[in-house]
Order: sequence, then structure tokens, then C-alpha cells
Amino acid sequence: MVLAALALARHSQAGQEPVPVALERRLAERLGAWAGDTIRVALEAGGAGQLVVVAAVYEPTPDPASVTRRDLTLRFHLPDLAALLGTPDRVNRFGIVLHPGVSPDDAAGDLNRVAFGFRAAPSAAIAGESSQTFRVVSRFHSAIAIIAVGASAIFLLCIMLLKVEERRRDAAVMRFIGVRPRTIFVALLLEALLVAGLGSVIGVLLAAAAAAMTNWYYQGLFDTALTFASITPGILRFSILVSLVLGVGAGALAARRLVRTNPHVLWGRG
Repeated sequence: MVLAALALARHSQAGQEPVPVALERRLAERLGAWAGDTIRVALEAGGAGQLVVVAAVYEPTPDPASVTRRDLTLRFHLPDLAALLGTPDRVNRFGIVLHPGVSPDDAAGDLNRVAFGFRAAPSAAIAGESSQTFRVVSRFHSAIAIIAVGASAIFLLCIMLLKVEERRRDAAVMRFIGVRPRTIFVALLLEALLVAGLGSVIGVLLAAAAAAMTNWYYQGLFDTALTFASITPGILRFSILVSLVLGVGAGALAARRLVRTNPHVLWGRG
């Protein structure tokens, strides 16, 4: 539970039994408090508050929805928290674990029909509402990726055409000595495949380095174990496939244009 204001002092008070709490690691490091320490927690600085004893220090589960807020958290048992807040029998949110096979939507509907003072919703619906921002960002990234792939395909085709144009005299000589156009086409296609494969390897290495640098910087900035950038096997397969297809396609178009040209034109005498 995150409190709006904390006033903590390391001292004890006679006649008041400290209650156990669990401190988030970042908060424990900031306070210099560890398991077994007694501290005072109050809603306002200078308030009487409540003496608590640190029963555990834990590492919270990384949460993309809250990492930028940099909240510092300590956890109470519910009765102790209610006593501190002065609001007994009142909670903001609680979860219900269903038996296997029970539909969350049906359970939420049944609870809402008899609801008084609360509203039930499946956890998937709550997660979906809190993930709208990430969905918008994901679509934006997808649009950028499509534009980047389209632009790179055009650029790759231009590069392949220029590279093949440099081989005009080589192709003309091979045609003059009797090498079949099909053999020249396959040779240029294999060369394009090799270049595309090498480019894929370089691209994967650059992406891995960029992801590692991104995680290193933002994990240090927010002091979290959350993974901000990752390269999944699906992304690797898709990227390599697109690279090979575009490379081979551009190479095939350029090679086809070269082998269909008269060798005298290639030599510069046509």
C-alpha cells in the first residue's frame, strides 16, 4: 500500500507494540532500514503515527504501469493499515481467486447483480484499461516499422541496381565466352543472398547492443529490474526473413535486368 506522506523515525515508544510490515527494497535503502528495525509511520510529518517493525524487505514485481511514478511502497496487514488510516472495514480494491473452470465474466456478473458499494470486474478487463497507453505506443511503433521497412526496401533495390551496374563489363565478358545468362543470374542471386545474410547478422548484433544499452540506462534510471527492450525469437525470425526476402528480391530484379541486356550494350559498343 502506498501512503501519500511518510514520517519515519528510528526509535521505540513504551506501551505501543510495533506491527510487522514489509518494505520495498528501494524504500529500505533510502531509509537505511532493514529486517528487524523499528520505525514510525505516520500519515503526516510530526503525527503520532504507528510504530512498525520491518519483518521483510522485498523486491516488487516490475510493473510498466507504475515504474515511471517511482512510488515507494510498504505493505501492512490489512487490519493494521485500517487502524493507521482510521478507516476500518474499508478497502479500495481486493481480488478473488476463482476455482478452475469458473468464468471470470460470469463471476463478475453474478457479483454485480448483488453488489452494494463495490463493482466487480475481471482482472483481464482491468489490465486492458490500464494498458491503453501501451497499445497506442505499440501501434505507433508498428507504423514506424512499416515505413522504415518500405523505405529500406527502396534503398536496397537502388543499391543492388548500382552494384549490378558496376558488373556490366564482367557480365559482358562472361556472355562473350559462352556463359549462359541463367548461370550469371544465379551467381548474382547467390551474391545478393550472401549480402542479405551478412546484413541480417549485423542487424541482429546492432539490435542486441541497442536493447542492452536501453535496458542498462533505464533500469539504472528507475532502479528496477523491468525489461524495457527485448529481442524475442519471433522478432528475430521475422526480421531475418524480411531481410532475406528483400535482399534476394532486389538482387533478382537487378540481375534479371542485367542478363536481359545485350552483351554489346553491356560492353559499351551497342
